[in-house]
Amino acid sequence: MAVKVEQTRGKVMVSRDIIVVGASAGGVEALQRLAHDLPADFPGTIFVTVHFPEHGTSVLPQILNRAGPLRASHAVDGDPIEPGRIYIAPPDYHLLLSRGGVRTVRGPRENGHRPAIDPMFRSAAVAFDRRVIGVVLTGNLDDGTSGIAAVRRAGGVGVAQDPEEALFRSMPDSAIAHAGVDCVSPIGELAALLTKLMHEPHLRVAEANVADDVRETELSALNLEAIADTGNHPGHSSVYGCPDCGGVLWQLEEGELTRFRCRVGHAWTADALLVEQTVQFDEALWVALRALEESAGLAAQLAKKQRDRGHQTLSERFERQAKDLNQRAEIVRTALVQGPIAQPTRDIEPVVDAAHARTGTR
Repeated sequence: MAVKVEQTRGKVMVSRDIIVVGASAGGVEALQRLAHDLPADFPGTIFVTVHFPEHGTSVLPQILNRAGPLRASHAVDGDPIEPGRIYIAPPDYHLLLSRGGVRTVRGPRENGHRPAIDPMFRSAAVAFDRRVIGVVLTGNLDDGTSGIAAVRRAGGVGVAQDPEEALFRSMPDSAIAHAGVDCVSPIGELAALLTKLMHEPHLRVAEANVADDVRETELSALNLEAIADTGNHPGHSSVYGCPDCGGVLWQLEEGELTRFRCRVGHAWTADALLVEQTVQFDEALWVALRALEESAGLAAQLAKKQRDRGHQTLSERFERQAKDLNQRAEIVRTALVQGPIAQPTRDIEPVVDAAHARTGTR
């Protein structure tokens, strides 16, 4: 891929030409507007990750192709990086960037998602440092915040959609609060902003410390050597278990943002981990209710059988057991009726935009 390079007083000037965009709930509408506003001669390359379910049929490339002049397609592993194109993460695959081209990897989920936004941002920062512009659009929770932080650590630019106009403001709010974005833009002005940023060459400075970003990118790519190298794992061991695999989570601190990653690479922000724990707690209560109801029913059946046989003592023992189990089941039933302590906030992009972009395989 051709990169504009200039010499200024012996220093190298490099244009920004790699744009990574992350979106979730409400993202299809925002991406349609961005694609519509981009000029046909846009010189950069755009990479998009939207949180979609893992199975189905995705028509997001067709939607963006109809919306604007740039060619949009699902990324295919090994694709070269070409200017003036939009590469979209295929469902069930992370979209990662490297100097040699595009990678699609069925790596560990981040915040329960695959594809996930942060691995794409992180890999772009590692591969292209100051050439990268990271953009966080509408969505729930705090996906994209860690990725924007990685982009800015490597010298790139962080951009967030104006939360006041975002359909779901949590993601841009989090990026602004915790990653310190460089620009906040309404979606209707984003294409012009990207064009402006691309045409502002900047000095390449000494690289920031991105060792942990390199390491995490290797984990997202399912690098077996990185997984086995537990002595070099980012962060420190926590007391929490991974909801995906049950392994120990390492805790990482990025300013005020707390994140976790397990040995095999599953990653969670603190907010996303709490949501997943709430969901799993609710599921555990249903399992407990089923077990208590079944045990109570079995104890009542045994009580009747013993009573019919004239074994009063055994019958009374099973009746007490059934009563105790029913009381416990009632406690669990009440907890389920009341709902979780804190209602989890899940992205609903697949439901909201199902008519526009049902997602699925490559």
